[in-house]
Amino acid sequence: MAVTPRGETTTAQTLIVRNTARGTELANQAAVARTSAARRIGLLRHSSLPRGSGLWIVPCEGIHTFGMKFPIDVVFLDRKLKVLKTVHNLKPWRISLCLAAYSVLELPAGTLKATATTRGDQLEFEEC
Repeated sequence: MAVTPRGETTTAQTLIVRNTARGTELANQAAVARTSAARRIGLLRHSSLPRGSGLWIVPCEGIHTFGMKFPIDVVFLDRKLKVLKTVHNLKPWRISLCLAAYSVLELPAGTLKATATTRGDQLEFEEC
């Protein structure tokens, strides 16, 4: 079952994220952070983010990497899961915003380059 952009209908702990515009897979083990506590904590308790992993933060229009130990790639999405903005290799102790975004997908650094994901691409989320 596909996941709605708002994330209200899914109970999945893990998602597969595909870029339908490029025919590539961004993650096959993405978690979802929907609660206030989960969004606040994000990836702060992680020492790394393995290839294929990710975190979809819903709703969200800005993130920070204060206290993180590794860089990440960031994708800002609208409600229809269209890519509004990408940030490659966001290092620790930085902030990134996209006020038009509805959600943010955090991925291992290098994922955006490897999948050629760019502004305007369409993503698709599917339960594992």
